[in-house]
Amino acid sequence: MQQRILQAFSFVLGLGIFLGLPEAKAQCILKDGQLVQPDGSPCSNTIITAVPFLRITPDARFGAMGDAGIALDADPNSMHFNSSNLAWASSDVGVSMNYTPWLRALGLNDVFLSYVSVYKHLDDRQTLGGSLRYFSLGEIQYTDDQGNALQTVSPREFELTGAYARKMSQNFSAALNLKYIYSSLGTGVAAGGETLTPAHAFAADVSFTYNKPLKVNDKEANLRIGLAMTNLGSKISYTQSADRDYLPANIGLGSAFTYDIDEHNSITFALDINKLMVPTPIPRSIEDENGNLVENPEYDSDGDAGQGDGTADYKQQSVPSSIFSSFNDAPAGAGEEFRELMYSIGMEYWYNKQFAVRAGHYNEHSTKGNRKYFTVGLGLKYNIFNINFSYLVPAVAAQRNPLDNTLRFSLVFDFGEAPEFDTKK
Repeated sequence: MQQRILQAFSFVLGLGIFLGLPEAKAQCILKDGQLVQPDGSPCSNTIITAVPFLRITPDARFGAMGDAGIALDADPNSMHFNSSNLAWASSDVGVSMNYTPWLRALGLNDVFLSYVSVYKHLDDRQTLGGSLRYFSLGEIQYTDDQGNALQTVSPREFELTGAYARKMSQNFSAALNLKYIYSSLGTGVAAGGETLTPAHAFAADVSFTYNKPLKVNDKEANLRIGLAMTNLGSKISYTQSADRDYLPANIGLGSAFTYDIDEHNSITFALDINKLMVPTPIPRSIEDENGNLVENPEYDSDGDAGQGDGTADYKQQSVPSSIFSSFNDAPAGAGEEFRELMYSIGMEYWYNKQFAVRAGHYNEHSTKGNRKYFTVGLGLKYNIFNINFSYLVPAVAAQRNPLDNTLRFSLVFDFGEAPEFDTKK
């Protein structure tokens, strides 16, 4: 029952991925080193985690650039991607407020994501930051396995984050985020004899940035490379006896190149590559040398998956073990591991540092979620005030996205000049 609720909840979140119901996953078999359906067609093997709202890009600027942001020049929303970027922020203080309507194309008006963030330079090397992410899903009617109504609930989640960033040298910075995660899918709803309760978890982000000013054809330029490991934390559960689920731990590598065309025009190109550090689901059945379907010995070596309180081995690993094993645990081998990579490409053009045009593309493999979309956006900066808009266009005509026909917007306020780095220290 818990799995049914989690899958329904993830669908409402609208990440645009095929989550794989238990019945669908049972049809996947391992044949000749490939995951296929019984008819031989490719089988989706999407990685499922709890609280996927942690991976939703919260702001309109980065959202307009294909969700790229690991290495882009900093604003308060950089804490979602890479807090070490805050050490290079040009303003002394930054504050952002973001609002993202969710599932507007379905006529829902009470589902939304909001995000507030702030940073402050302590001196020329140290920066503190904080953020609050809140996700409301309005009202949802829960039912049991027979379709009988249980009750109407108002699910909500939030994440509270504190960040510390430090310049380690003139070109290198590092940061640590500590976060508390709260998720309530409906307190009091019976689930397999249990009662759902709010779930709690603690996590950390570790990030690094290399920032290098350059000269290209006697014009100012900048190269920035970022590495971020996010949502490294405890497992989470909504009942007392159910197995705990993984947080969406992620590793991302990003790069951004900025070139000043002249004193009035500049352009930035960005590329992010992300991978979830969560175990890949293992198929329960494999085809033996005689072409017969048999139980996969790697699915349930301890024999408890058939019990009420048991589960597959890949979900029973400790968090450190799951992180390290996630790089070589795909049932179909290295080819499937590479299919788990997610790509974000973005471009940002500024005129006179006041008006911005942005565009991007996000791509995920068809067997790993199949999220594919284009993004566009605009930005306007006046004095201390910034306003950004973004719009999403699905790359596949038949594919729906929770941000279809939705205009997202963000407000950013910058105060003062950041302290100049003292190379003599």
